[in-house]
Amino acid sequence: QVQLVESGVGSVQAGGSLRLSCAASGYSYCMGWFRQAPGKEREGVARIYGDGTTYFAYYADSVKGRFTISKDNAKNTLYLQMNTLKPEDTAMYYCAADSRTLCVAFGFFPSYTYWGQGTQVTVSS
Repeated sequence: QVQLVESGVGSVQAGGSLRLSCAASGYSYCMGWFRQAPGKEREGVARIYGDGTTYFAYYADSVKGRFTISKDNAKNTLYLQMNTLKPEDTAMYYCAADSRTLCVAFGFFPSYTYWGQGTQVTVSS
């Protein structure tokens, strides 16, 4: 069982930056960030997987070039650096994790085993 705790709740004006953190209680081979806006389905934002030496990161087209996902293995913490934020980035952001190596095939489907409670990001115009 892996527990995930997100932090970094924030409100920012368009064009600003925020960093989200996700502290994990244990090891996960894959980790990712998803978001869900009111009335919309949960969508994948960024994901990362690797063995601690080499990592592979992927981004949704909507955030590519603006968001950066990273992982600190020593702290078991996942980060999402969000720059040039837009009002359409407003959503509840969730951290997700999975320890099974098959998780690399998940893509941006919300098939991860473990989920955080979510943290709100609000971008005003």
